[in-house]
Amino acid sequence: MDDFEKLLETVGEVGVVEEIMHSIVYVSGLPLARPYEAIFFENGNIGQVLSLTKERVEVLILDNNNIRVGTRAARTNDMLQVPISNELIGRMIDPLGRVIDDGPIKKGEEHMSAVDTQPHGIIGRKKIETAMETGVSIADIIVPLAKGQRELVIGDRKTGKTEFLLQIMENQSKLGTVCIYAVIGQRKEDIKRRYEFMKEKGILKNGLVVATSSSDESGLIFFTPFTAMTIAEFFRDQGKDVLLILDDMTTHARIYREISLLARRFPGRNAYPGDIFYLHSRIIERAGNFRKGSITALPVAETIMGDLSGYLQTNLMAMTDGHIFFDIDLYNSGKRPAVSPFLSVTRVGHQAQTPLLRDVSRQVLSFLVSYERMKQFVHFGAEAGDTIRGIIELGKKVDIFFDQTTDELIPINANLIVLAAIWSGMWNETPMQNVDTEIEKIVLNYNTDAEYKKKIDKTIAVSNNFSDLINIIRTDSSLI
Repeated sequence: MDDFEKLLETVGEVGVVEEIMHSIVYVSGLPLARPYEAIFFENGNIGQVLSLTKERVEVLILDNNNIRVGTRAARTNDMLQVPISNELIGRMIDPLGRVIDDGPIKKGEEHMSAVDTQPHGIIGRKKIETAMETGVSIADIIVPLAKGQRELVIGDRKTGKTEFLLQIMENQSKLGTVCIYAVIGQRKEDIKRRYEFMKEKGILKNGLVVATSSSDESGLIFFTPFTAMTIAEFFRDQGKDVLLILDDMTTHARIYREISLLARRFPGRNAYPGDIFYLHSRIIERAGNFRKGSITALPVAETIMGDLSGYLQTNLMAMTDGHIFFDIDLYNSGKRPAVSPFLSVTRVGHQAQTPLLRDVSRQVLSFLVSYERMKQFVHFGAEAGDTIRGIIELGKKVDIFFDQTTDELIPINANLIVLAAIWSGMWNETPMQNVDTEIEKIVLNYNTDAEYKKKIDKTIAVSNNFSDLINIIRTDSSLI
Protein backbone atom coordinates (compact mmCIF):
# COMPACT_ATOMS: atom_id res chain seq x y z
CA MET A 1 0.00 0.00 0.00
CA ASP A 2 2.92 2.34 0.75
CA ASP A 3 4.34 1.69 -2.74
CA PHE A 4 0.95 2.49 -4.25
CA GLU A 5 0.69 5.82 -2.39
CA LYS A 6 4.23 6.75 -3.50
CA LEU A 7 3.30 6.05 -7.13
CA LEU A 8 0.21 8.24 -6.81
CA GLU A 9 2.35 11.10 -5.50
CA THR A 10 4.98 10.63 -8.22
CA VAL A 11 2.68 10.25 -11.24
CA GLY A 12 -0.23 12.39 -10.07
CA GLU A 13 -2.91 10.27 -11.75
CA VAL A 14 -5.34 7.91 -10.03
CA GLY A 15 -7.32 5.38 -12.04
CA VAL A 16 -10.43 3.46 -11.03
CA VAL A 17 -11.45 -0.02 -12.21
CA GLU A 18 -14.77 0.27 -14.08
CA GLU A 19 -15.17 -3.17 -15.66
CA ILE A 20 -13.68 -6.63 -15.13
CA MET A 21 -13.56 -9.33 -17.81
CA HIS A 22 -11.73 -12.33 -16.28
CA SER A 23 -8.00 -11.44 -16.64
CA ILE A 24 -8.69 -8.06 -18.29
CA VAL A 25 -9.84 -4.92 -16.46
CA TYR A 26 -10.86 -1.53 -17.82
CA VAL A 27 -9.54 1.48 -15.91
CA SER A 28 -10.55 5.13 -16.26
CA GLY A 29 -8.64 8.18 -15.02
CA LEU A 30 -5.20 7.44 -16.55
CA PRO A 31 -5.06 9.85 -19.54
CA LEU A 32 -1.25 9.65 -19.96
CA ALA A 33 -0.97 5.84 -19.87
CA ARG A 34 1.21 4.29 -22.61
CA PRO A 35 0.99 0.92 -24.38
CA TYR A 36 2.83 -1.87 -22.48
CA GLU A 37 3.20 0.34 -19.37
CA ALA A 38 3.01 -1.47 -16.01
CA ILE A 39 0.00 -0.58 -13.84
CA PHE A 40 -0.04 -1.01 -10.05
CA PHE A 41 -3.28 -1.57 -8.10
CA GLU A 42 -3.93 -0.64 -4.48
CA ASN A 43 -4.42 -4.30 -3.46
CA GLY A 44 -0.90 -5.16 -4.71
CA ASN A 45 -1.88 -6.52 -8.13
CA ILE A 46 0.27 -5.78 -11.17
CA GLY A 47 -0.97 -5.38 -14.73
CA GLN A 48 0.18 -4.24 -18.15
CA VAL A 49 -1.56 -1.89 -20.56
CA LEU A 50 -2.90 -3.83 -23.56
CA SER A 51 -4.61 -1.00 -25.44
CA LEU A 52 -5.96 2.53 -25.04
CA THR A 53 -9.28 4.21 -25.84
CA LYS A 54 -10.34 7.83 -25.38
CA GLU A 55 -11.96 7.15 -22.01
CA ARG A 56 -10.38 3.97 -20.64
CA VAL A 57 -7.26 1.84 -20.46
CA GLU A 58 -7.38 -1.91 -21.10
CA VAL A 59 -5.12 -3.70 -18.58
CA LEU A 60 -4.02 -7.35 -18.49
CA ILE A 61 -3.85 -8.63 -14.88
CA LEU A 62 -0.84 -10.75 -13.85
CA ASP A 63 -1.82 -11.71 -10.30
CA ASN A 64 -4.80 -13.75 -9.17
CA ASN A 65 -5.68 -11.54 -6.19
CA ASN A 66 -9.30 -10.45 -6.41
CA ILE A 67 -9.86 -7.07 -8.02
CA ARG A 68 -13.22 -5.37 -7.63
CA VAL A 69 -14.91 -2.54 -9.46
CA GLY A 70 -13.79 0.67 -7.76
CA THR A 71 -10.24 -0.54 -6.97
CA ARG A 72 -7.76 2.29 -7.50
CA ALA A 73 -4.88 1.98 -9.98
CA ALA A 74 -1.69 3.97 -10.55
CA ARG A 75 0.71 4.29 -13.47
CA THR A 76 4.38 3.39 -12.96
CA ASN A 77 5.87 5.33 -15.91
CA ASP A 78 7.83 2.15 -16.72
CA MET A 79 7.49 -1.00 -18.79
CA LEU A 80 6.87 -4.23 -16.86
CA GLN A 81 10.18 -5.17 -15.19
CA VAL A 82 11.46 -8.15 -13.21
CA PRO A 83 14.33 -8.38 -10.69
CA ILE A 84 17.23 -10.51 -12.01
CA SER A 85 20.44 -11.57 -10.27
CA ASN A 86 22.99 -14.39 -10.32
CA GLU A 87 21.18 -15.80 -7.26
CA LEU A 88 18.45 -17.10 -9.60
CA ILE A 89 20.72 -20.02 -10.58
CA GLY A 90 19.31 -23.22 -9.09
CA ARG A 91 15.88 -21.75 -8.41
CA MET A 92 12.35 -22.02 -9.79
CA ILE A 93 10.64 -18.66 -10.24
CA ASP A 94 7.44 -17.26 -11.73
CA PRO A 95 7.40 -14.63 -14.54
CA LEU A 96 7.46 -11.79 -11.97
CA GLY A 97 10.77 -13.08 -10.57
CA ARG A 98 9.26 -14.48 -7.36
CA VAL A 99 10.84 -17.70 -6.04
CA ILE A 100 8.28 -20.55 -6.01
CA ASP A 101 10.44 -23.51 -4.92
CA ASP A 102 10.89 -24.68 -1.32
CA GLY A 103 14.40 -23.31 -0.81
CA PRO A 104 15.41 -20.25 1.23
CA ILE A 105 15.23 -16.86 -0.48
CA LYS A 106 18.71 -15.39 -1.04
CA LYS A 107 19.11 -11.72 -1.77
CA GLY A 108 21.78 -10.76 -4.26
CA GLU A 109 22.56 -7.64 -6.24
CA GLU A 110 19.35 -7.33 -8.24
CA HIS A 111 19.04 -5.78 -11.67
CA MET A 112 15.61 -4.63 -12.90
CA SER A 113 15.04 -5.54 -16.56
CA ALA A 114 12.09 -4.91 -18.88
CA VAL A 115 10.57 -8.21 -20.00
CA ASP A 116 9.59 -7.04 -23.50
CA THR A 117 12.50 -5.40 -25.32
CA GLN A 118 13.60 -4.85 -28.91
CA PRO A 119 15.72 -7.68 -30.40
CA HIS A 120 19.36 -6.87 -31.17
CA GLY A 121 20.06 -5.51 -34.65
CA ILE A 122 22.52 -7.01 -37.12
CA ILE A 123 25.40 -4.91 -35.76
CA GLY A 124 25.42 -6.68 -32.39
CA ARG A 125 25.29 -10.18 -33.89
CA LYS A 126 27.89 -12.46 -35.45
CA LYS A 127 27.95 -15.58 -37.62
CA ILE A 128 26.94 -18.87 -36.00
CA GLU A 129 30.07 -21.02 -36.07
CA THR A 130 30.31 -23.02 -32.82
CA ALA A 131 28.66 -26.44 -32.59
CA MET A 132 26.45 -27.26 -29.60
CA GLU A 133 26.92 -30.84 -28.43
CA THR A 134 23.63 -32.40 -27.33
CA GLY A 135 24.81 -35.85 -26.17
CA VAL A 136 22.05 -37.39 -28.35
CA SER A 137 23.57 -39.32 -31.28
CA ILE A 138 20.89 -38.70 -33.92
CA ALA A 139 20.88 -34.97 -33.18
CA ASP A 140 24.68 -34.57 -33.19
CA ILE A 141 25.11 -36.56 -36.42
CA ILE A 142 21.96 -35.94 -38.51
CA VAL A 143 20.37 -32.73 -37.15
CA PRO A 144 23.29 -30.84 -35.54
CA LEU A 145 22.69 -27.73 -33.45
CA ALA A 146 24.93 -24.68 -33.05
CA LYS A 147 25.28 -22.04 -30.35
CA GLY A 148 22.96 -19.15 -31.16
CA GLN A 149 20.64 -21.28 -33.30
CA ARG A 150 16.84 -21.18 -33.00
CA GLU A 151 15.58 -24.73 -33.58
CA LEU A 152 11.94 -25.75 -33.28
CA VAL A 153 11.24 -29.06 -31.49
CA ILE A 154 7.94 -30.32 -32.85
CA GLY A 155 5.80 -33.45 -32.57
CA ASP A 156 2.65 -34.99 -31.12
CA ARG A 157 1.99 -35.18 -27.39
CA LYS A 158 3.87 -37.88 -25.48
CA THR A 159 6.50 -38.57 -28.15
CA GLY A 160 9.56 -37.86 -25.98
CA LYS A 161 10.17 -34.17 -26.74
CA THR A 162 10.63 -33.14 -23.10
CA GLU A 163 12.96 -36.08 -22.31
CA PHE A 164 15.07 -35.11 -25.35
CA LEU A 165 15.29 -31.48 -24.18
CA LEU A 166 16.22 -32.53 -20.64
CA GLN A 167 19.04 -34.67 -22.10
CA ILE A 168 20.38 -31.66 -24.00
CA MET A 169 20.21 -29.49 -20.87
CA GLU A 170 22.03 -32.13 -18.82
CA ASN A 171 24.83 -32.35 -21.39
CA GLN A 172 25.14 -28.59 -21.85
CA SER A 173 25.09 -27.80 -18.11
CA LYS A 174 28.16 -30.06 -17.72
CA LEU A 175 29.89 -27.98 -20.41
CA GLY A 176 29.22 -24.70 -18.57
CA THR A 177 26.21 -23.43 -20.52
CA VAL A 178 23.52 -21.63 -18.50
CA CYS A 179 20.29 -23.63 -19.01
CA ILE A 180 16.91 -21.88 -18.64
CA TYR A 181 13.78 -24.00 -18.83
CA ALA A 182 10.53 -22.06 -19.37
CA VAL A 183 7.48 -24.18 -18.50
CA ILE A 184 4.40 -22.48 -19.95
CA GLY A 185 1.02 -23.25 -18.36
CA GLN A 186 1.51 -26.94 -17.56
CA ARG A 187 0.32 -29.19 -14.74
CA LYS A 188 1.90 -28.58 -11.33
CA GLU A 189 2.73 -32.28 -11.03
CA ASP A 190 4.70 -32.20 -14.31
CA ILE A 191 6.50 -29.00 -13.31
CA LYS A 192 7.57 -30.49 -9.98
CA ARG A 193 8.73 -33.74 -11.59
CA ARG A 194 10.91 -31.91 -14.13
CA TYR A 195 12.33 -29.61 -11.47
CA GLU A 196 13.27 -32.63 -9.32
CA PHE A 197 14.86 -34.32 -12.35
CA MET A 198 16.96 -31.23 -13.08
CA LYS A 199 17.99 -31.07 -9.44
CA GLU A 200 18.93 -34.76 -9.36
CA LYS A 201 20.99 -34.57 -12.58
CA GLY A 202 22.84 -31.42 -11.46
CA ILE A 203 21.36 -29.23 -14.21
CA LEU A 204 20.29 -26.63 -11.64
CA LYS A 205 23.92 -26.04 -10.63
CA ASN A 206 24.07 -24.06 -13.84
CA GLY A 207 20.42 -23.48 -14.65
CA LEU A 208 16.99 -22.33 -13.49
CA VAL A 209 13.29 -22.84 -14.19
CA VAL A 210 10.72 -20.16 -15.05
CA ALA A 211 7.35 -21.82 -14.53
CA THR A 212 3.62 -21.17 -14.63
CA SER A 213 0.95 -23.80 -14.08
CA SER A 214 -2.34 -24.16 -15.92
CA SER A 215 -4.12 -22.78 -12.83
CA ASP A 216 -2.25 -19.44 -12.96
CA GLU A 217 -3.71 -16.25 -14.39
CA SER A 218 -3.65 -16.00 -18.19
CA GLY A 219 -1.58 -12.82 -17.96
CA LEU A 220 1.09 -14.53 -15.85
CA ILE A 221 1.31 -17.51 -18.25
CA PHE A 222 1.51 -15.09 -21.19
CA PHE A 223 4.68 -13.46 -19.82
CA THR A 224 6.55 -16.73 -19.09
CA PRO A 225 8.64 -16.82 -22.31
CA PHE A 226 9.27 -13.06 -22.12
CA THR A 227 10.74 -13.33 -18.60
CA ALA A 228 12.78 -16.41 -19.53
CA MET A 229 14.27 -14.57 -22.53
CA THR A 230 15.04 -11.50 -20.39
CA ILE A 231 16.95 -13.68 -17.90
CA ALA A 232 18.78 -15.33 -20.82
CA GLU A 233 19.85 -11.86 -22.02
CA PHE A 234 21.11 -11.01 -18.52
CA PHE A 235 23.50 -13.99 -18.56
CA ARG A 236 24.39 -13.42 -22.23
CA ASP A 237 25.51 -9.88 -21.37
CA GLN A 238 28.01 -11.47 -18.95
CA GLY A 239 29.58 -13.22 -21.97
CA LYS A 240 28.00 -16.61 -21.21
CA ASP A 241 26.41 -19.11 -23.59
CA VAL A 242 22.75 -19.70 -22.72
CA LEU A 243 20.40 -22.54 -23.69
CA LEU A 244 16.72 -21.53 -23.49
CA ILE A 245 13.88 -24.08 -23.73
CA LEU A 246 10.36 -22.68 -24.35
CA ASP A 247 7.95 -25.52 -23.50
CA ASP A 248 5.62 -25.01 -25.21
CA MET A 249 4.65 -22.22 -27.61
CA THR A 250 1.38 -23.92 -28.63
CA THR A 251 0.05 -23.41 -25.09
CA HIS A 252 1.34 -19.84 -25.16
CA ALA A 253 -0.58 -19.16 -28.39
CA ARG A 254 -3.77 -20.61 -26.89
CA ILE A 255 -3.42 -18.34 -23.86
CA TYR A 256 -2.90 -15.29 -26.10
CA ARG A 257 -5.96 -16.30 -28.15
CA GLU A 258 -8.00 -16.44 -24.93
CA ILE A 259 -6.77 -12.98 -23.88
CA SER A 260 -7.47 -11.50 -27.33
CA LEU A 261 -10.98 -12.92 -27.53
CA LEU A 262 -11.74 -11.58 -24.04
CA ALA A 263 -10.47 -8.19 -25.22
CA ARG A 264 -12.95 -8.42 -28.13
CA ARG A 265 -10.19 -8.44 -30.76
CA PHE A 266 -11.20 -9.56 -34.23
CA PRO A 267 -10.25 -13.26 -34.63
CA GLY A 268 -8.21 -14.51 -37.57
CA ARG A 269 -7.37 -18.03 -38.74
CA ASN A 270 -8.32 -20.71 -36.15
CA ALA A 271 -9.60 -17.80 -33.99
CA TYR A 272 -6.01 -16.67 -33.28
CA PRO A 273 -5.46 -12.89 -33.35
CA GLY A 274 -3.80 -11.36 -36.40
CA ASP A 275 -0.58 -10.46 -34.56
CA ILE A 276 0.25 -13.99 -33.32
CA PHE A 277 3.21 -14.24 -35.74
CA TYR A 278 4.57 -10.88 -34.55
CA LEU A 279 4.14 -11.93 -30.91
CA HIS A 280 6.19 -15.13 -31.24
CA SER A 281 8.80 -13.69 -33.58
CA ARG A 282 9.56 -10.80 -31.23
CA ILE A 283 10.37 -13.37 -28.52
CA ILE A 284 12.40 -15.78 -30.66
CA GLU A 285 14.29 -13.05 -32.58
CA ARG A 286 15.91 -12.01 -29.28
CA ALA A 287 17.96 -15.24 -29.41
CA GLY A 288 21.07 -15.63 -31.56
CA ASN A 289 24.86 -15.50 -31.57
CA PHE A 290 26.19 -12.16 -30.36
CA ARG A 291 29.55 -10.44 -30.07
CA LYS A 292 29.30 -11.14 -26.35
CA GLY A 293 27.73 -14.52 -25.52
CA SER A 294 24.94 -16.43 -27.25
CA ILE A 295 21.34 -17.54 -26.68
CA THR A 296 20.32 -20.86 -28.24
CA ALA A 297 16.51 -21.05 -28.27
CA LEU A 298 14.62 -24.34 -28.58
CA PRO A 299 10.90 -23.50 -28.74
CA VAL A 300 8.54 -26.48 -28.57
CA ALA A 301 5.36 -26.90 -30.62
CA GLU A 302 2.73 -29.61 -30.50
CA THR A 303 1.26 -31.24 -33.61
CA ILE A 304 -1.98 -33.19 -34.00
CA MET A 305 -1.55 -36.60 -35.66
CA GLY A 306 1.83 -35.56 -37.06
CA ASP A 307 0.42 -32.66 -39.11
CA LEU A 308 3.29 -30.24 -39.82
CA SER A 309 1.12 -27.90 -41.90
CA GLY A 310 -0.86 -26.37 -39.00
CA TYR A 311 -1.11 -22.58 -38.65
CA LEU A 312 1.01 -22.19 -35.51
CA GLN A 313 3.46 -24.90 -36.56
CA THR A 314 4.23 -23.27 -39.93
CA ASN A 315 4.45 -19.86 -38.24
CA LEU A 316 7.14 -21.14 -35.87
CA MET A 317 8.96 -22.96 -38.68
CA ALA A 318 9.15 -19.67 -40.59
CA MET A 319 10.91 -17.86 -37.73
CA THR A 320 13.38 -20.60 -36.69
CA ASP A 321 16.53 -22.07 -38.25
CA GLY A 322 15.04 -25.53 -38.71
CA HIS A 323 13.05 -28.10 -36.76
CA ILE A 324 13.49 -31.50 -35.10
CA PHE A 325 10.39 -33.60 -35.78
CA PHE A 326 9.28 -36.33 -33.37
CA ASP A 327 7.31 -38.94 -35.33
CA ILE A 328 4.46 -40.66 -33.47
CA ASP A 329 4.80 -43.77 -35.69
CA LEU A 330 8.50 -44.11 -34.84
CA TYR A 331 7.66 -43.64 -31.15
CA ASN A 332 4.97 -46.34 -31.25
CA SER A 333 7.38 -48.72 -32.98
CA GLY A 334 9.74 -48.38 -29.98
CA LYS A 335 12.38 -46.06 -31.45
CA ARG A 336 14.00 -43.71 -28.89
CA PRO A 337 14.42 -40.84 -29.48
CA ALA A 338 11.64 -40.84 -32.08
CA VAL A 339 13.34 -38.20 -34.27
CA SER A 340 12.57 -38.47 -37.98
CA PRO A 341 15.85 -37.94 -39.90
CA PHE A 342 13.92 -37.28 -43.13
CA LEU A 343 11.47 -34.65 -41.85
CA SER A 344 13.91 -32.84 -39.54
CA VAL A 345 15.86 -29.81 -40.81
CA THR A 346 18.81 -27.79 -39.53
CA ARG A 347 19.67 -24.72 -41.59
CA VAL A 348 22.76 -23.49 -39.77
CA GLY A 349 23.90 -26.51 -37.73
CA HIS A 350 26.07 -28.01 -40.49
CA GLN A 351 28.10 -24.82 -40.95
CA ALA A 352 29.34 -25.18 -37.35
CA GLN A 353 30.48 -28.79 -37.87
CA THR A 354 34.04 -29.90 -38.64
CA PRO A 355 34.69 -31.15 -42.22
CA LEU A 356 34.80 -34.73 -40.87
CA LEU A 357 31.44 -34.41 -39.11
CA ARG A 358 29.86 -32.82 -42.19
CA ASP A 359 31.08 -35.73 -44.33
CA VAL A 360 29.80 -38.31 -41.82
CA SER A 361 26.42 -36.56 -41.60
CA ARG A 362 26.06 -36.46 -45.39
CA GLN A 363 27.01 -40.13 -45.86
CA VAL A 364 24.86 -41.46 -43.01
CA LEU A 365 21.78 -39.52 -44.14
CA SER A 366 22.28 -40.69 -47.73
CA PHE A 367 22.58 -44.27 -46.49
CA LEU A 368 19.41 -43.98 -44.36
CA VAL A 369 17.47 -42.95 -47.49
CA SER A 370 18.75 -46.07 -49.32
CA TYR A 371 18.04 -48.26 -46.28
CA GLU A 372 14.44 -47.03 -46.08
CA ARG A 373 13.95 -47.71 -49.79
CA MET A 374 15.37 -51.25 -49.48
CA LYS A 375 13.14 -52.04 -46.49
CA GLN A 376 10.08 -51.10 -48.53
CA PHE A 377 11.40 -53.15 -51.46
CA VAL A 378 11.81 -56.29 -49.31
CA HIS A 379 8.50 -55.64 -47.54
CA PHE A 380 6.65 -56.28 -50.81
CA GLY A 381 8.15 -59.77 -51.04
CA ALA A 382 10.88 -59.03 -53.56
CA GLU A 383 13.85 -61.39 -53.53
CA ALA A 384 16.84 -59.74 -51.87
CA GLY A 385 20.28 -60.05 -53.45
CA ASP A 386 23.62 -59.76 -51.64
CA THR A 387 23.74 -55.97 -52.07
CA ILE A 388 20.27 -55.44 -50.63
CA ARG A 389 20.95 -57.86 -47.75
CA GLY A 390 24.20 -55.99 -47.01
CA ILE A 391 22.40 -52.62 -46.89
CA ILE A 392 19.68 -54.01 -44.60
CA GLU A 393 22.22 -55.63 -42.23
CA LEU A 394 24.19 -52.38 -42.04
CA GLY A 395 20.95 -50.42 -41.55
CA LYS A 396 19.96 -52.60 -38.58
CA LYS A 397 23.30 -51.81 -36.90
CA VAL A 398 22.78 -48.08 -37.54
CA ASP A 399 19.28 -48.36 -36.01
CA ILE A 400 20.82 -49.96 -32.90
CA PHE A 401 23.41 -47.17 -32.77
CA PHE A 402 20.80 -44.39 -32.94
CA ASP A 403 18.56 -46.09 -30.35
CA GLN A 404 19.49 -44.27 -27.15
CA THR A 405 17.95 -44.27 -23.67
CA THR A 406 17.07 -40.98 -21.96
CA ASP A 407 19.70 -41.41 -19.22
CA GLU A 408 22.53 -41.93 -21.71
CA LEU A 409 24.76 -39.14 -23.05
CA ILE A 410 27.25 -39.97 -25.82
CA PRO A 411 30.14 -37.61 -26.76
CA ILE A 412 30.47 -36.72 -30.46
CA ASN A 413 33.90 -38.36 -30.86
CA ALA A 414 32.57 -41.63 -29.39
CA ASN A 415 29.74 -41.45 -31.96
CA LEU A 416 32.24 -41.03 -34.80
CA ILE A 417 34.35 -44.02 -33.73
CA VAL A 418 31.27 -46.25 -33.40
CA LEU A 419 29.98 -45.23 -36.85
CA ALA A 420 33.43 -45.83 -38.37
CA ALA A 421 33.50 -49.29 -36.76
CA ILE A 422 30.06 -50.11 -38.19
CA TRP A 423 31.03 -48.88 -41.69
CA SER A 424 34.43 -50.63 -41.63
CA GLY A 425 32.76 -54.04 -41.22
CA MET A 426 34.44 -54.74 -37.86
CA TRP A 427 31.20 -56.23 -36.51
CA ASN A 428 30.03 -58.10 -39.62
CA GLU A 429 30.47 -61.44 -37.86
CA THR A 430 29.04 -60.18 -34.56
CA PRO A 431 25.46 -61.37 -33.83
CA MET A 432 22.98 -58.49 -34.08
CA GLN A 433 21.96 -58.84 -30.41
CA ASN A 434 25.60 -58.28 -29.34
CA VAL A 435 26.20 -55.10 -31.39
CA ASP A 436 24.61 -52.97 -28.66
CA THR A 437 27.08 -54.40 -26.11
CA GLU A 438 30.05 -53.58 -28.37
CA ILE A 439 28.82 -49.98 -28.77
CA GLU A 440 28.37 -49.62 -25.00
CA LYS A 441 31.95 -50.86 -24.43
CA ILE A 442 33.40 -48.17 -26.70
CA VAL A 443 31.32 -45.39 -25.09
CA LEU A 444 32.19 -46.61 -21.58
CA ASN A 445 35.92 -46.79 -22.38
CA TYR A 446 35.81 -43.32 -23.92
CA ASN A 447 34.12 -41.86 -20.83
CA THR A 448 36.27 -43.64 -18.21
CA ASP A 449 39.71 -44.34 -19.75
CA ALA A 450 41.70 -41.11 -20.20
CA GLU A 451 44.38 -42.76 -22.38
CA TYR A 452 41.80 -44.34 -24.68
CA LYS A 453 39.93 -41.01 -24.94
CA LYS A 454 43.16 -39.20 -25.83
CA LYS A 455 43.93 -41.79 -28.52
CA ILE A 456 40.43 -41.51 -30.05
CA ASP A 457 40.50 -37.69 -30.02
CA LYS A 458 43.91 -37.70 -31.73
CA THR A 459 42.70 -40.17 -34.39
CA ILE A 460 39.66 -38.03 -35.17
CA ALA A 461 41.77 -34.86 -35.27
CA VAL A 462 43.99 -36.28 -38.06
CA SER A 463 41.04 -37.63 -40.13
CA ASN A 464 39.96 -35.24 -42.88
CA ASN A 465 36.92 -37.26 -43.95
CA PHE A 466 34.91 -40.37 -43.11
CA SER A 467 36.93 -42.60 -45.47
CA ASP A 468 40.18 -41.66 -43.69
CA LEU A 469 38.67 -42.57 -40.32
CA ILE A 470 37.35 -45.92 -41.61
CA ASN A 471 40.80 -46.80 -43.03
CA ILE A 472 42.49 -45.97 -39.70
CA ILE A 473 39.98 -48.19 -37.86
CA ARG A 474 40.68 -51.08 -40.25
CA THR A 475 44.46 -50.82 -39.76
CA ASP A 476 44.43 -50.22 -35.98
CA SER A 477 42.08 -52.67 -34.24
CA SER A 478 43.13 -51.36 -30.78
CA LEU A 479 40.79 -48.39 -31.34
CA ILE A 480 37.75 -50.68 -31.07
